[in-house]
Amino acid sequence: MSAGGEARWLLVGNSRWHWAADQGCERRYWSERPEPNLPQQPQGWAAVGQVSAQLEPGRRVTLAQVPLLDAPPWLGIDRALAGYQAWCRSGTSVLVADAGTALSLTRVDGQGRFAGGRLMAGAALQLQALHRGTQGLPALPPEQGLLLAAADAEAWPSDTKAAMACGVLQGLAGALQRAAMQLAAHDSGVQFWLTGGDGPVLAPLLQQTEPGTARPLWRFDPGLCLDGLARVASLS
Repeated sequence: MSAGGEARWLLVGNSRWHWAADQGCERRYWSERPEPNLPQQPQGWAAVGQVSAQLEPGRRVTLAQVPLLDAPPWLGIDRALAGYQAWCRSGTSVLVADAGTALSLTRVDGQGRFAGGRLMAGAALQLQALHRGTQGLPALPPEQGLLLAAADAEAWPSDTKAAMACGVLQGLAGALQRAAMQLAAHDSGVQFWLTGGDGPVLAPLLQQTEPGTARPLWRFDPGLCLDGLARVASLS
């Protein structure tokens, strides 16, 4: 904990470090490139990406510490934390979409058991693949502003870069909606959660329903993994 009493939590991702900081009764979240000099040790940390030698091993939260029943040993810690936190928040079965470097879908049943999932390339990886796998399609930096602009653009862009971004984002949103409809047809109580760096871009593209219902309503929570990390660390 820092001199100002701020507790920090860190998830080491594939391309970024994801932070949460507790300030009084509030928790703020941000992401950044890995820092060459760690400003302070987090209260707890977990990793799916390359681990920095600066991080104290004793503060690491591992999959074995997450009270997610039937979690297989290969399950990513980020998926386990997000799934467990969403289940704790919902009190029912959940489907969690984590839209980062990869787009992961993680199911947790009503008893808090891991119930499978799906994986596909995230927006940045898909855009890179389009550029590298073709002769004519340009490189498209996966900057948040560009993706946000694409999300707000016309449905059928004439510009190549906008068409690439729009196609990728609409494809991801379509995959989420289809998964949600498939699951809702068999589980009337399931709740749907969205998190991850591309979450703000995808959230407006997801068809909102519930209240009167035809079900899927995705709840966007950017801090789901980090809140799960803080929860699990407090249990240790």
